[in-house]
Amino acid sequence: MTAAAPPAPARAGGRTGPGQVGRSGPVAWMALPALAFFLVFGIVPLVGVLVLSFTQWDGLGAINPAGFSNWRSVLSDPGLPHALFVTFEIMILSWAVQTPLSLLLGVFLAGRQRYRAFLAVLYFVPLLLSSAAIAITYKALLDPNFGLGAGLHIGFLTQDWLGRDGLALGVVIFVVSWQFIPFHSLIYQGGVRQIPTTMYEAASIDGAGRVRQFFSITLPQLKYTIITSSTLMVVGSLTFFDLIFVLTAGGPGDATRVLALDMYKRGFQANLMGPASVIAVLLVLIGLALALILRRLGGSTTASQQEGA
Repeated sequence: MTAAAPPAPARAGGRTGPGQVGRSGPVAWMALPALAFFLVFGIVPLVGVLVLSFTQWDGLGAINPAGFSNWRSVLSDPGLPHALFVTFEIMILSWAVQTPLSLLLGVFLAGRQRYRAFLAVLYFVPLLLSSAAIAITYKALLDPNFGLGAGLHIGFLTQDWLGRDGLALGVVIFVVSWQFIPFHSLIYQGGVRQIPTTMYEAASIDGAGRVRQFFSITLPQLKYTIITSSTLMVVGSLTFFDLIFVLTAGGPGDATRVLALDMYKRGFQANLMGPASVIAVLLVLIGLALALILRRLGGSTTASQQEGA
């Protein structure tokens, strides 16, 4: 009776024997379709817009080179700083409204009770609606003559919400937050459910209440979730167009004229595709810079939330 030979050790380079392919090979091939889609629908259009920013084009005729004239005209335009300020104002204020509400809703919906699951589905409904449809609905509801306030005879709601600078900006922030809070609540709900329950059990044994557990366990464990949600929230706010276009069209005056709306008006109303492409490139650069800053604030570690706490 002969003893069985011990298994041969795995060879270097991920191969375990003749004719066997290492693990890194199939994984790399599986990533190629995603890379191809990213190149075709991400990099190529971005390069095209960058090239278009150095040309003169009305959208129909011939494309003629223009050098840096588009960049000089856009950067020297006195309306650009105002549009940039409004963009950052909506970004910061909407983040300040959405983040705490999304966090609290996400923690609440993370419970295992059935009614919380029903509420999670109910809260998710605004995200399924079109931004243009939401804007039309709120525009009708806030009409001072035929809207909700006039129908219910509520004096507070009969104001000219979309005709005054401060009120119009507040309405935009409210509608944006109402639509996108469900999405970020879902992110926080998933993050809370990844926190080990043993941490809360140990805190309860030590006498910590729910408020203390929230600030001592939940918030630190959701550090990277908050960074991810904030990145999506901040970068996504740069692309607000359809809701603002339908709701206020950038008015009253230029009170809600953000960069995305300014790009549309230059490109599709004034037929100045070159300057519009300049603003598109600026939006991309601003978005990349903000994403890198938020990533730096979150730290360079790639560990999980539990390991990085």
